[in-house]
Amino acid sequence: MQSTDLGNRESGKLWHRKPSPAARDGIIVNIIHSTSDYLPKVLRFLNVAFDSSGDCLIAGDHQGNIYVFDLYGNRFNLVQRTAQACTALAFNLRRKSEFLVALADYSIKCFDTVTKELVSWMRGHESSVFSISVHASGRYAITTSSDTAQLWDLDTFQRKRKLNILQSVGIQKVFFLPLSNTILSCFKDNSIFAWECDTLSCRYQLPPPPESSSILYKVFAVTRDGRILAAGGKSNHLHLWCLEAKQLFRIIQMPARVRAIRHLEFLPDSFDAGSNQVLGVLSQDGIMRFVNIQTCKLLFEIGSLDEGISSSVISPHGRYIASIMENGSLNIYSVQALTQEINKPPPPLVKVIEDLPKSKLNSGDLKMKVTSGRVQRPARSRENRIQTRILKKDLTGSFENKENELSDGLNKKRLQILLKGYGEYPMKYRMFIWRSLLQLPENHTAFNSLEDKGVHVAFLNLQKKYPIKSRKLLRVLQRTLSALAHWSAIFSDTPYLPLLAFPFVKLFQNNQLICFEVVATLIINWCQHWFEYFPNPPINILSMIENVLAFHDKELLQHFIDHDITSQLYAWPLLETIFSEVLTREEWLKLFDNVFSNHPSFLLMTVVAYNICSRAPLLNCSLKDDFEYFFHHRNNLDISVVIKEVYRLMDTTPTDIHPDSMLHVFVALTKGQYPVFNQYPKFIVDYQTQERERIRNDELDYLRERQMVEDMQAEVDQQRVEDEAWYQKQELLRKAEETRRELLLQEEEKMVQQRQRLASVKRELKVKEMHLQDATRRRFLKLQQDQREMELRRLDDELERKNLIRNQEAVAKEMREDTDAYRRKVDLEEHMFHKLIETGQTQNQKTHKWQEAEEKDFHLKSEKKASALSDASRKWFLQKEINDALEHAEHPCTKGVPRYQNGQVVSTCLSRTSQLNDISEADSSTCPSFSQRRIQWDTTERDLMERVRNLRQRLTVQARNRCQTPHLLVT
Repeated sequence: MQSTDLGNRESGKLWHRKPSPAARDGIIVNIIHSTSDYLPKVLRFLNVAFDSSGDCLIAGDHQGNIYVFDLYGNRFNLVQRTAQACTALAFNLRRKSEFLVALADYSIKCFDTVTKELVSWMRGHESSVFSISVHASGRYAITTSSDTAQLWDLDTFQRKRKLNILQSVGIQKVFFLPLSNTILSCFKDNSIFAWECDTLSCRYQLPPPPESSSILYKVFAVTRDGRILAAGGKSNHLHLWCLEAKQLFRIIQMPARVRAIRHLEFLPDSFDAGSNQVLGVLSQDGIMRFVNIQTCKLLFEIGSLDEGISSSVISPHGRYIASIMENGSLNIYSVQALTQEINKPPPPLVKVIEDLPKSKLNSGDLKMKVTSGRVQRPARSRENRIQTRILKKDLTGSFENKENELSDGLNKKRLQILLKGYGEYPMKYRMFIWRSLLQLPENHTAFNSLEDKGVHVAFLNLQKKYPIKSRKLLRVLQRTLSALAHWSAIFSDTPYLPLLAFPFVKLFQNNQLICFEVVATLIINWCQHWFEYFPNPPINILSMIENVLAFHDKELLQHFIDHDITSQLYAWPLLETIFSEVLTREEWLKLFDNVFSNHPSFLLMTVVAYNICSRAPLLNCSLKDDFEYFFHHRNNLDISVVIKEVYRLMDTTPTDIHPDSMLHVFVALTKGQYPVFNQYPKFIVDYQTQERERIRNDELDYLRERQMVEDMQAEVDQQRVEDEAWYQKQELLRKAEETRRELLLQEEEKMVQQRQRLASVKRELKVKEMHLQDATRRRFLKLQQDQREMELRRLDDELERKNLIRNQEAVAKEMREDTDAYRRKVDLEEHMFHKLIETGQTQNQKTHKWQEAEEKDFHLKSEKKASALSDASRKWFLQKEINDALEHAEHPCTKGVPRYQNGQVVSTCLSRTSQLNDISEADSSTCPSFSQRRIQWDTTERDLMERVRNLRQRLTVQARNRCQTPHLLVT
């Protein structure tokens, strides 16, 4: 099985050698499409469709790449990149180069495979299109989705009709019946209707299947004549409907392994007039089984459980099956190979026994040369040469027309007339004419068996002796020579075989089978008797050439003899290279047009004609090196003149020295298997083979010993290198150690300097830390002082607030008293005024009264002065006490500062209080209300004194504690 990877190529060949599918699988070629990215992956093929001829098919993968595969022309081409997956394809339109593709965006597009352009774009579906059916005329197409089916006119690409159905029903498939105007619509409820294409009127409806074998139809297939409909679903039963009688006429039960049917398709046959008898059934296991619907026998199957089939399409003529595999690749099957065993004719029942011939031929006539590689013919008899010639003439005359008739409808005589008229065959048809002239059998199986043996050991190192620039050409030459060596052992020891085969290898490098058979045919016919004196040049052939040259140009031959130039120098170089060294490509092709069209002796006559046509420069040569150069290089010689001279020599050479009397006529290779070639001294070849094998073994032994010595020398060299490397490494390590020690010393010095700098930094940090602690302590003390000041200010504020309240109360009281006094005064004045008016008292009473008023006024003023004096005294006392407390708090343990005891403070406070009391008592005598205010002031003063004593006690305790903890005051 051949496999082809499309890769990133847009065109190329499907196979590089003619496929020979085996009967067991029938695969012609396996096609895969993989990318060459950093992470390569396989692009899966999704749909495939054949054209109307059946020799071309179209396939699309899930990335929208659409390829056309020409099975007849062995080509593939990328025709479109749609950039989205295709869901259905159709390639059997009226215009052969156009195809329809349904895409994942629910649209249908029409492209041209030749121009690769978009022809039309059709829209209208609202879900994915899974089926495209084209009318037999190619004018109409039906596209089917799950919810609708639409009829299109492919001439205008306009929609003609649309089939709308209920969502609960659903469509399974809508398609045209072959060779008719009937449309068959199959729905998910098992209802099947037939419609007229032109009027879209319903023609008939098939009845429902029997309840005993009722299945939901999923897949359908129709024979080419449109008479039988096959339907299947999720069951192993197949229903066959007769559309003419509109009834179910057969139910086929598939094997038990089949549980569901995924695809159905009839296999066309050229001789059944469209009433196909073989049905392909693709089941859930990925195997497609082909059964005869009449005999219900399983004929063959494709696919396997390991390599299952996803979908299949059969070509219209029934030659090929294209299957998309479950792994995404595409397999092309040959139906002929699959049915090879089935179509074998039965052995004949009658055997005929023939009688012996009544007349027997003479013993001389029955002489046959038993030689392999050519057709046996009667041996020439010296006694009866005339009779032999007559017999040969008669045979030639009776079979002349048959011998001139070639394969492919060509005639050898007509080709020779054409060749003599134009001098060469047309370049376009040259290879075709050569294959016909040489009657190549194209034995693919035999050639594959030779090729499968691999490269012959004699040509493993061919590139060393023949360094060909093109690797492909070298590989083809190596394979061709290996196949010749496997065919006959003589060719493994033939030194000039590469020179002989190279022109044909270069000419047929793309078809190795044809190349091999052309070279083999050349060896059998035009190289007759070349190997009888192996390993020496063919002396007998060279003698023929020398005899002909002596007859036609004695002067040139004498010149060769005078300068000791033998036929091995002026003839053998031309033969062993078949003129490829002295002719250009065009001249060589023109020459071999004539060689293959004539008797095998034509090649020998060409050697003589080449020498005769070059007689002028040859007669001027006197050195052997000049002769060697002349016959190994191109010369200024017209090949047409040489060919004309060859024909003259063929006609004018006497029979007794003519090479055709000693060479056999053309014999083609046998069909099926190649003939055995043993026209060489076998003992010499065997001896050479043995010697070569011995030499090869000796050489292998020598190579092994030399390899051992080289390995030992390599080990010694390796050991020496390792020792030197070790010593160098040790020296480097020593130097590295010294360097590192120096670095360590430098690092130690740096460390000492760093330690010194670190010590100084530590000292600086310690000093800074001490300063910071001192500053912190100062801030803490200042914070405490601020807190105390704040507390004292708060106390002052409280005292001021209380004084203010007291002053406000005193002022309010004073105002009330003034008001009362004023009211009393007013009342008194009113009373006095009324009294003065009413009684007219005397002036004494008025004077007495004025004195009392003045006394009251004096008493009020005295009372105010006493109150102001007491307030000033009290403020002075409190300020004095606060200042003493602050001094005591700041310098609790300072010498020389008087320390007041509680008794002294109390005595001082009492003395000052007594002074205030005296003042108050002195004032109370003059003011009647002073005693009451004094009582209130005494109460307030006692409270303030009590709070001052408490504050002093707390300050004293704190000062004593600080004196007991002197480290808080030391930096």
